[in-house]
Amino acid sequence: MKAAVFIEPGKMEVHDVDKPKIEKPTDALIKIVRACVCGSDLWWYRGIAKREANSLVGHEAIGVVEEVGADVSDIKTGDFVVVPFTHGCGHCAACLAGFDGDCLNQEAGGNGGYQGEYLRYTNANWGLVKIPGKPADYSDEQLNSLLTLADVMATGYHAAASAEVKKGDTVVVMGDGAVGLCGVISAKLRGAKRIIAMSRHEDRQKLAREFGATDIIPERGDDAVKKVMELTGSGADAVLECVGTEQSVDTAVKVGRPGAVVGRVGVPQKAEMNTNNLFWRNIGLRGGIASVTTDDKAVLLDAVLSGKINPGKVFTKRFDLDHIQDAYEAMDKRTAIKSLLVISEG
Repeated sequence: MKAAVFIEPGKMEVHDVDKPKIEKPTDALIKIVRACVCGSDLWWYRGIAKREANSLVGHEAIGVVEEVGADVSDIKTGDFVVVPFTHGCGHCAACLAGFDGDCLNQEAGGNGGYQGEYLRYTNANWGLVKIPGKPADYSDEQLNSLLTLADVMATGYHAAASAEVKKGDTVVVMGDGAVGLCGVISAKLRGAKRIIAMSRHEDRQKLAREFGATDIIPERGDDAVKKVMELTGSGADAVLECVGTEQSVDTAVKVGRPGAVVGRVGVPQKAEMNTNNLFWRNIGLRGGIASVTTDDKAVLLDAVLSGKINPGKVFTKRFDLDHIQDAYEAMDKRTAIKSLLVISEG
């Protein structure tokens, strides 16, 4: 089968590799229909994080189940599914508490290879999210929105849920990438009255407004804090931190009113952080790895199927697998908000 392979920072290739097989009774074999490039993939693409050369890549997809292991009963051959990156088992303490991103039974290596024609998915019985019907039943736009449920939409929602966004809240969203934009969607979905998007790029500002942002602030750092205070008087009720940089986290803490909660889903880019401001201003800090299967099943799949949300608009460029290098370059150079990979028709 064909699959995307990381060669070295800045270089991706498509190789012919062995098609995966069922290895454990809890596995499923998935034929990938659509996949995509994630902002977190740019870490190793840019050489910021280390990754083994010639490794398979990707962690977001939708696809059709081709085969299941003997212990998989809730998912069957032919099912159309969201393929979350979290691989939750559904029965450990973390999954039962609604935090399948921290599943205690995740298997090493289970997240590799989504940017390819086939994937062996671990913990398939509960981790996969069944979509009604088959791929041909859905429009191109709907397929794109369903794909976001594998990571980016669920991650944006996790930020909003972690920040405890509720009806009538004023919310600040840090970050105008795909996760931040999905955070805007999530804040609106949870009933926020005012949504302030931090963005300095015109195309992303436009999409943020389409998704529900009421205000746009292009400034950063102390200037951004000043602008939020001018707009709100006292700061936001909830803050969604969708970047991960030290400056973004620092700003997120400063733009919240006393007692606000910051929902942090930006992958940390620095090990240390000064938490004193949290103490002095009674600011809460929550968040982490998204609860993809949990939130998809409870809220997000129905929201997409009903047309209440359309997060697939974050895909602004599309590629086939043979043009994987172009897909990564588009993300790296910010000419695409998020790169879509069309793998098969299902």
